[in-house]
Amino acid sequence: MSTAGATADPLAALGALPGVAESVESVRKSVDRVYGHRIMRRRSNAITSEAALRGARGSAALAGADWALEEVRRRTDFSGDDEARTVGAALRLTAEAGQLLSIWRQSPLRVLARLHLVAAADKADQVGRPRQEGEAVDEPLVGLPLPSAAEAHGRLEGLAGLIIAGGTAPALVTAAVVHGELLALRPFTSHNGLVARTAERIVLIGSGLDPKSVCAAEVGHAELGRVAYLEALDGYVSGTPEGMAAWIAHCGRAVELGARESMAVCEALQRGAA
Repeated sequence: MSTAGATADPLAALGALPGVAESVESVRKSVDRVYGHRIMRRRSNAITSEAALRGARGSAALAGADWALEEVRRRTDFSGDDEARTVGAALRLTAEAGQLLSIWRQSPLRVLARLHLVAAADKADQVGRPRQEGEAVDEPLVGLPLPSAAEAHGRLEGLAGLIIAGGTAPALVTAAVVHGELLALRPFTSHNGLVARTAERIVLIGSGLDPKSVCAAEVGHAELGRVAYLEALDGYVSGTPEGMAAWIAHCGRAVELGARESMAVCEALQRGAA
């Protein structure tokens, strides 16, 4: 987050980068269209459930388990192999996200530890806490240089401080920074991508931008593809204004595509009710 400098509200400073205001407005319009659909007034729970399923599938796809939606929907056992465990972890995280909203603004580090515990689903010593110096990180799809454990801890504390302090930054900006910082730091020994995308979801819900969690950014990230995702992440890690703005715009586009997906679900339900 170096481009924000030492301003009192660095996240708000990112919101002033060229093109970011346009991304924020475009996302708001996309989300508003979904919430304005007549099906949302009658069957919002169904849309939320479907968005959760599709979001989990998208997040798992970016983590290397690119299953068809119907396969995710029909399966009940996710313990068979690495891909199945990844899909299971994504589903558990999506279900857990809504339970942690009240804790996030007071203790984001506690929430992140809980998310890692849920994703890993075991009791190994490395689970549910940031990695220590010398511990390996299993995140093969993110090839960026790995910060030291000390740097990761320090930057996590800084990120948590910004969240707790609040501020005037748009929800999209905060969500994109949380997502990008967690991917850049990879603070846990595993499942960092899944945790980062779930944290992005928590910010979007808790901010009030998407309170019913029907505009799953994970759907959009998967649709945009892993190559574009990692290229945009490179921009975030560069810390340049252009790179940061490109990452925020990428996250905004992902939310818009998630909103479009839920609009299609609304339309399908409306046709079925006609």
